[in-house]
Amino acid sequence: MNTMVNLRPWCFNAPAPAHGLVAVFAVHLWQCRYGGEGHVEGDILAQTDISILILAAGSSSRMRGADKLLEPVAGQPLLRHVAGVALGMGLAVTVTLPVQRPARRAVLAGLSLRVIEVAGDEGMAASLRAGVASLPLDHAILMLLADMPEVDGADLATLISAHNIAPRRIHRACDAAGKPGHPVIFPPWLRANLLALQGDSGARAVLAAHQDKVDAVHLPGLHATTDLDTPEDWAAWRSLQP
Repeated sequence: MNTMVNLRPWCFNAPAPAHGLVAVFAVHLWQCRYGGEGHVEGDILAQTDISILILAAGSSSRMRGADKLLEPVAGQPLLRHVAGVALGMGLAVTVTLPVQRPARRAVLAGLSLRVIEVAGDEGMAASLRAGVASLPLDHAILMLLADMPEVDGADLATLISAHNIAPRRIHRACDAAGKPGHPVIFPPWLRANLLALQGDSGARAVLAAHQDKVDAVHLPGLHATTDLDTPEDWAAWRSLQP
């Protein structure tokens, strides 16, 4: 049975664990989002080994010729925006890109991340396998889809904090109503399962096979479930932005 994770807010002026940037950044983002006073219960922000994998090799086939990952968000192409959010966590970031879309690689120029190019006709699992295979064997994997404009640094910090509490669990973001979405953190023991995936359904088979090990991590609003696949999706989303 899935478990719901409800994390308490922490006070930013509480003693910070000496485990690197992610721990301090997580506290800061949490405090900025929720405010108020709280305390650290145990070493729940202790640094664990996590790599961030951004899956950005999709075809944008429903955009009728446009590339959804190049659509502007917060004044820059969506892919660069998502990469910037990931890099803000102070963790190693890898991005999988299709060979046939050099414009995507171009928008990542100057960022301190690694790019893995994959053939665009092999399905999402090929992109996922290539990315996972390139990461350290003992790292958990924070899997982030590149077409989700509402995921922010505080969301990633929330997931990382949940992972650090229970590092052998799968942590899957869900929206405020409880609908499952992304990002997802997979612990290292699932590496072989991820590398065995085939087709175009991503990691759904792994999540389905281990439902009893999935913890739902609530994110605000529709952060975890907003992905924009068509021009109409983009128009509707932009109409709601302040």
